[in-house]
Amino acid sequence: MKIGIISLGLIGGSLLKALSETDNTIYTVTRNKDTVEKAKKYTQNSSDNIKTLKNCNIVFVASPINKTLEILNELESIVDKNCIVLDCASVKEFVMQKKRPYKFIGSHPMAGTEFNGYDASFKELFIGAKWVLTPSDNINDEDITIVGNIIKQTGAEVVITDAKKHDEAVALISHMPLIVSQALFYSAQSNTLALKLASSGFRDMTRLSTSNLEMANDMQTYNSANINDAIEKLISSINLLQKTKDFKILADIKNTRSQMYSSEGKNIL
Repeated sequence: MKIGIISLGLIGGSLLKALSETDNTIYTVTRNKDTVEKAKKYTQNSSDNIKTLKNCNIVFVASPINKTLEILNELESIVDKNCIVLDCASVKEFVMQKKRPYKFIGSHPMAGTEFNGYDASFKELFIGAKWVLTPSDNINDEDITIVGNIIKQTGAEVVITDAKKHDEAVALISHMPLIVSQALFYSAQSNTLALKLASSGFRDMTRLSTSNLEMANDMQTYNSANINDAIEKLISSINLLQKTKDFKILADIKNTRSQMYSSEGKNIL
């Protein structure tokens, strides 16, 4: 299988490193000349020219959200109609609105760190992670099987849903938490004593505030309505917990959260 990867940041770079150990032939495209050379450690088919992907069977577009549509449009005149193209953006409704001349599957690997760039990528990133697929109308079961087998080679688990449900869900568990992390730090940073005393709880709660700024801005731009709904739910939950001080609710939260992750920190639901 000939697999193309466009953009070699944290996601694209990790995908390259994971798939380079399989029987697939990997082609990569990145505008960064230094990264082109670094990628040659894993594949000699590393280039800054997107046209090198014309014979690929599968292409992953791992670019920033704000550049995704531009690349998907450019691929229309490059890849074959039977090529399966997947984006990797964390918002799905905006990429699913146009019918493509190739086979398109919206996708979102639920994996990442607060770091970005090729040097932050590593082959184990996707192990134990969920990888969401939102297939378009021209995708059949065989296409899903092909893509699913590739994704499983990275160590991830495929979850199939539609774009609307995906965007609502990630607003709650990814996009809104990033904003909360930023807001928590912002609310405390003027208090020098608070920052001096801050320990592991504050550290863990504000980890996301160090995330890639372009990604953070894109999330708010492309999924704003769902994020606003998620923030309203959060405020409602805070008010409820403060008002009721219900021990049973707190115990249920603790017990459910305790069973959600493995000892390695992977979601096991």
